[in-house]
Formats: sequence, C-alpha cells, structure tokens
Amino acid sequence: MIVIVDYGMGNLRSVQKAVERCGAEAMITDDPEVVARATKVILPGVGAFGDAMTELERRSLVKPILKTIESGKPFLGICLGLQVLFETGYENGQRKGLGLFRGEVVRFELPKELTVPHIGWNQVRLECPNPLFRGIADEAYFFFVHSYYVVPRDTEIISGTTEYGIRFCSMVRQDNVFAVQFHPEKSQALGLKVLKNFVALVD
Repeated sequence: MIVIVDYGMGNLRSVQKAVERCGAEAMITDDPEVVARATKVILPGVGAFGDAMTELERRSLVKPILKTIESGKPFLGICLGLQVLFETGYENGQRKGLGLFRGEVVRFELPKELTVPHIGWNQVRLECPNPLFRGIADEAYFFFVHSYYVVPRDTEIISGTTEYGIRFCSMVRQDNVFAVQFHPEKSQALGLKVLKNFVALVD
C-alpha cells in the first residue's frame, strides 16, 4: 500500500487521486503505525516549514518516516515534503528539519521584475539520471508554487535544477529517496508520468 502522510499541510486528496489515476491504491493517514507498514511513502505539503515540522512532531510521524526511509522503501517528497528533508529552514524564523540531507531551505532573493512566490510552469533540467523521469524529456515543464528552495550541501544528490532568476535545486535523489520542488499532481500528463514511475519502483 502506498501511504500519503497527512500532517495537516497540503492538497492530500489531489495527490491521492493522481496516484489512483496511475493504477495504484493510496491511503491518506496520520497514523504512525500505518506509515511504518507502508510499501511506499509520499510526503506532500503546502505551507510553512516550521508549521510542518511542528505537526510532524505532534503527530509522532518523524520516527516512522525516517524508519521507512532507512528500511529502503521508496519515498517521494513533494514541495514542502522536499524541504523538510533538510537540516534547517528559515521560514518565519530558524527551525530544524528532519535532517536526512545536509543543507538549508532559504527564501528567493530576486530582482523586482520576478515575483515571489515562484508560481507557474517552469522547466526541470536533469543533472543526473533519475528513474522518476523515465520517458520524460530533459527540460520538460512542471508546475511550481513556492517562495523557498533547498540548498543541498552535497551537490551529488541534486538530480534536477530550474531557472528562476537563479538556478536552484528542484529535484533530489539518493538511493530510495526521491523529492521534487514542483507539484506532479498539478502538472498534467507529465506529472502523472512522474507518479507512475514512482508507483513502478521496486523496493
């Protein structure tokens, strides 16, 4: 069973419906025991870094998420679900993340002609092979909504980048962990292809 983690942040039903369109069953839950038993885990999210960590801790979801990752099960972080994988975020003050990856989450500082948040369709340039992009052309367009972006200290985990005033990390991959800054559930056919590729992964 694919589990979509409910920590009160994000469009969970949209992610669930997108996974179901890929031919898989997906359960939305905030039950730590159910998360621990999942075959695959998706951590979506829309909102603030600090609020997300507060809710993950309050619902006792941190340990089962990290244990799932350590066990080698496929894991997908989406938007805020990417950002909280890092050590530190600075949205509404400094806050510790899950610390799976070294690095921080910082706000865009851009010329006045570029609005923040970054909202809309933009390209993802592949920096290294990624099974989530099987059958997807390099520099394909996906839908973004975010004011903060990740800055990994380990550049080898950067799987994709995007240009918006600066070139920022928009996709990471390490072993069984995949995470994207864009929203595949809002990215039409190519977004569904990303989710279908995730569903097809074997743990």
